[in-house]
Amino acid sequence: MLAVFGAPVMAEELFYVSGAVGNAVENFKTLVKPWEEATGNTVTLVPMPASTTDQFGQYRLWLAAGATDIDLYQTDVIWAPQLADHFVDLTEAAKDLAPQHFPSIIESQTVNGKLVALPIFTDAPALYYRTDLLEKYGKQPPKTWAELTETAKFIQDAERAEGNKDIWGFVWQGNAYEGLTCDALEWVKSHGGGQIVEPDGTISINNPNAVAALEQAKSWVGTISPDGVLAYQEEEARGVWQTGNAVFMRNWPYAYGLGNGDDSAVKGKFAVTTLPVGKEGDPSAATLGGWNVAVSKYSTKQEAAISLALYLAGPEAQKQRAIAESNLPTIMALYEDPDIAAAQPIIPQWKEVFLNAVPRPSAPTKGKYNEVSAKFWSAVHDTLSGRGSAAENLELLEVELNDIKGSGW
Repeated sequence: MLAVFGAPVMAEELFYVSGAVGNAVENFKTLVKPWEEATGNTVTLVPMPASTTDQFGQYRLWLAAGATDIDLYQTDVIWAPQLADHFVDLTEAAKDLAPQHFPSIIESQTVNGKLVALPIFTDAPALYYRTDLLEKYGKQPPKTWAELTETAKFIQDAERAEGNKDIWGFVWQGNAYEGLTCDALEWVKSHGGGQIVEPDGTISINNPNAVAALEQAKSWVGTISPDGVLAYQEEEARGVWQTGNAVFMRNWPYAYGLGNGDDSAVKGKFAVTTLPVGKEGDPSAATLGGWNVAVSKYSTKQEAAISLALYLAGPEAQKQRAIAESNLPTIMALYEDPDIAAAQPIIPQWKEVFLNAVPRPSAPTKGKYNEVSAKFWSAVHDTLSGRGSAAENLELLEVELNDIKGSGW
């Protein structure tokens, strides 16, 4: 019998289910190796589709069935209220670790007094931009969405005139899935259009500022963004960007380290800044993301699983993720870590992006969040695709959200 993090464990094989973007699957083996060596246990990663919407659907099926063959789930920051009943309460186990994390993130994973998941990294997107191209054309990083539109079109047209026929001005996530909720929430919030559903439960999405935000985004499709952007998720946008075929990209921190990889056409040619706003004085908005680890209450290996959860949420694993994958730590002290700053200089700078993070309305809508989000991204996707105007689609959305609220959330 071996002991780690105060938990004696027998040698076990644990199964850990997680989404997969970038090089996360490859890095996971390295990440868990110290814990495996310390405990004698092994961890098998069960990869999931990159789409968080697809992941959530599969998680619900497994958990509803009481599946005993999955021990730990990597969970999105918005899922805690919906899945809490299926997870072990980690409050006591993490009593020494939890205070090291950003309090707001611990709070987001606490449901009815139970700490149902531990943070392993946080997320907030930024605007990636080509420093070489902006310098070439004497442009500055845009402060407003209108400036982004103008600069993207100018550089795109100039580069194509020089023979760079494959370049686009701006790539982002336009597919009809949770990622579009994130992008569109940023457009709406940064135009002064609210947060879809406000913290007090007020449905706010049907307003002129939100309409203006979506109509502006619609104008990008086929002009500075390819028509195919309506099918893009994070990896499709990164693929265009990393091959050197975009001036701007909206994406999460994981794309930073990959963009500076040896196989990247944009290595050393880009930087990041906060996402634009509608007009001067409007709030900058970056959707709060982040991932956590939860222990299934149906696991037959809970002691070992809790030990692994504590390790993955602890400083050693968070530091390794930050260095290897440019993931943002949730442990406050790591933002001052010199090794992280040396390997990923952008991480200390990302605190400014994180300070502008806006939560999706999972807290006020509780168990109905996914239904609310699906209605929102569908209305947005319809607008971007030319199926009705933003005003028409948001008016209908308001009716649908009121129906959901009427049945109780």
